[in-house]
Amino acid sequence: MAKVVVIGIAGETDLWVVDFDAGTVKPLSAPKSGSLKVVTDLGAAGTTVTKGVNVAVVVKSADEVFSGHYDG
Repeated sequence: MAKVVVIGIAGETDLWVVDFDAGTVKPLSAPKSGSLKVVTDLGAAGTTVTKGVNVAVVVKSADEVFSGHYDG
C-alpha cells in the first residue's frame, strides 16, 4: 500500500506531497489537467475532498500535536 498523501490547507493555494516511507514533505506544482486538477478546483471552490484518510486536522504548531493538544 502506498503511503503518499497530497494535501492542501483551507485558505492556502499550495499543495504538498507527503511521503511517509521517505519521511519527506515536498511542494507540488498545481496540476494543469487530470483528476487532481478537478479535485484542486473543487477545493478552491470550498469543497473538502478526502479519500483514504481517516484523520486530518490542522493545528497551529507541531509542538501542540506532540504535547497531545488539539484545538477542535
